[in-house]
Amino acid sequence: MMRNNKGCTIFITGASRGIGKAIALKAARDGANVVIAAKTADPHPKLPGTIYTAAAEIEAAGGKALPCIVDVRDEKQINQAVEQAVEKFGGIDILVNNASAINLTGTLETPMKKVDLMLGINLRGTYLTSKLCIPHLLKSKNPHILNLSPPLNLNPSWFKNHTAYTMAKYGMSMCVLGMAEEFKGSIAVNALWPKTAIQTAAMDMLGGSEIGKQCRKVEIVADAAYAILKKPTSFTGQFVIDEDILKKEGVKEFDVYAVEPGHPLLPDFFLDQEPEDLAKQMEEHGATPAFKSGKADSAATGPISDMFNIIRGILSPDIVKTTEAVYRFDLSGEHAGVWYIDLKNDAGSAGSGDPPTKADVIMTLDSADFIKMFGGRLKPTMAFMSGKLKIKGDMGLAIKLEKMMAMMKSKL
Repeated sequence: MMRNNKGCTIFITGASRGIGKAIALKAARDGANVVIAAKTADPHPKLPGTIYTAAAEIEAAGGKALPCIVDVRDEKQINQAVEQAVEKFGGIDILVNNASAINLTGTLETPMKKVDLMLGINLRGTYLTSKLCIPHLLKSKNPHILNLSPPLNLNPSWFKNHTAYTMAKYGMSMCVLGMAEEFKGSIAVNALWPKTAIQTAAMDMLGGSEIGKQCRKVEIVADAAYAILKKPTSFTGQFVIDEDILKKEGVKEFDVYAVEPGHPLLPDFFLDQEPEDLAKQMEEHGATPAFKSGKADSAATGPISDMFNIIRGILSPDIVKTTEAVYRFDLSGEHAGVWYIDLKNDAGSAGSGDPPTKADVIMTLDSADFIKMFGGRLKPTMAFMSGKLKIKGDMGLAIKLEKMMAMMKSKL
């Protein structure tokens, strides 16, 4: 990163954990100044690390750290972080747009709240952070912008199962396409994407059990980023794959990057392998992909999905007005999974995964009983009394669902 990293200032979004932190630590070992622009200031119950623990690791590795609380959707917060970086370190030489949100669900199953989150962080956040850093990058001797985003592969397979996520992620890649040309000769703008799945908190969440064995470590992406960022600004507009650039750098041994050396590796999204093949490959090696068939969980196809298609078809402002509750269903058995019906907000919504807002009622039951219940063959009160249904929340709200169930019966 600039032939010699000492004194170089690198601004990294989402640097409190995972790939962002790995790139930060790689730079820190050269004596770089690292701006940690991330949201996690207090420990997260499910995710490792905060901006402060990352800062301590960066300082220990030999760099200087500036932890900044930044939600990349907030222009004021990014502005403040940029100003602090310039004030403390004298400028910005490199921007790494790493912050990203992922939700691998289809159009009907994706709440607008999650669509807005992905577009806000991935696309708008990348554009906005770049826009605010560029005036300072233009003053650097060898400025770079690096987006952690994929090659623009327009194969419909990468859109059909998770259109919102693909649009948001490709938005980052389109920033590369446009800004590389716009700032040609002044700033290098490139994208980096891993050839295989990388073991991160997000991958653990999406990939289910045993996914780690099919992944590489974050260090491979950090080493690839280093290889890009040390190049001159004439190296621009490139969509780089980590393994490819490291091979060009003379790396021959890739087992050192494997979580479990010798184990078959899972190719990453947006490359040439079809998504259905990825899911099959994961299952062959013991993992249970949460993104199978592009849904939020493995129950998102079949009779439950069919049932929810009918539910969405009968949603109306009238049902919302007479119910005013958000339901979550934790299903076990043959079609296990989490589903929700929102009869509280707007015209209502329903789909797989957690509800867009906090559930008023959580109903736990076997998937077969869920089908009976919404098919009008099992009343919630009888299911509850017989022990087939467990209800957490207001029992009265559970009974209110019977109006919808009666409507469902007429549709079946």
